[in-house]
Amino acid sequence: MRGYITRRVLATIPVLLVVAVFVFLLLRLTPGDPAAIIAGDTATDAQIAAIRHNLGLDQPIVVQFALWVGQLLHGNLGTSILSGKTVASLIADRAPPTIWLATITMVLTIVVAVPMGVLAAWRHKTWVDHLIMSLSVLGFSVPVFVIGYLLIGLFAVDLHWFPVQGYTPPSQDFWAFLQKMILPAITLASIYVALIARMTRASLLDVLGEDYVRTARAKGIAERKVLFRHALRNAAIPVMTVIGTGFALLISGVVVTESVFNIPGLGRLTVDAIFSRDYPTIQALILLTSGIYIAVNLLIDLSYTLLDPRIRY
Repeated sequence: MRGYITRRVLATIPVLLVVAVFVFLLLRLTPGDPAAIIAGDTATDAQIAAIRHNLGLDQPIVVQFALWVGQLLHGNLGTSILSGKTVASLIADRAPPTIWLATITMVLTIVVAVPMGVLAAWRHKTWVDHLIMSLSVLGFSVPVFVIGYLLIGLFAVDLHWFPVQGYTPPSQDFWAFLQKMILPAITLASIYVALIARMTRASLLDVLGEDYVRTARAKGIAERKVLFRHALRNAAIPVMTVIGTGFALLISGVVVTESVFNIPGLGRLTVDAIFSRDYPTIQALILLTSGIYIAVNLLIDLSYTLLDPRIRY
């Protein structure tokens, strides 16, 4: 196990290097000049050139890349071109809302989706199964921003149950924090509930036909124990894969939801950085996203050994 973990960690180094090279070149070769954006429409060519020199954008691409990699090796993510703050401080300020939103969404998703999938598999080809699968298709079909605006219109504008938008840190007011997190969490969970419920159903249906399940039923074990203790544990590997990947996607891909609910998270920071062509911030965010995916995939692989003792690395 220790050797496997070491090999996986070492394998992430070339992956991150390839991602860094690709992102750096992609941003530099696309049209647009961040110096011109910073200077404004009324700036002269001399002023734009001075800004480019101060930012180091007039140097060869190879030199810019070498300087950037050198900063990364020293733990320096650079300075934001737009705000003048360090990129690390920007990410530290924006990460908590996104992490809280992703965590609440995934907890809500698991609590709702896994029992739905188990129920659909247990009542296979009945009206219960058809109803759950129809709701799953509906969850896939409706765009996130449509669900978000529908929830805002119903529960915030009409019923006044929840705030319309915004974010309050839990340390400041925990109840206000929960109120502002519920609607965006439900919005995001609508998609992942559909995905995980369908995956749970499909995986469980494959397991329910196995001999050990029939043996457990023949011994008179309660159906609930057969489903959750015997069948679900053996069907959990693909479900865990989807849950882990979904959590990584939530951390890195909540742009639309954060925009709809005006949450100052990493998604909003990414949009602002792209529009302003803030190279250091964009590069750091993409590297952060890549690191999250790699870490989540590693944790998923390790969780397989806990779910299925037959798996050994």
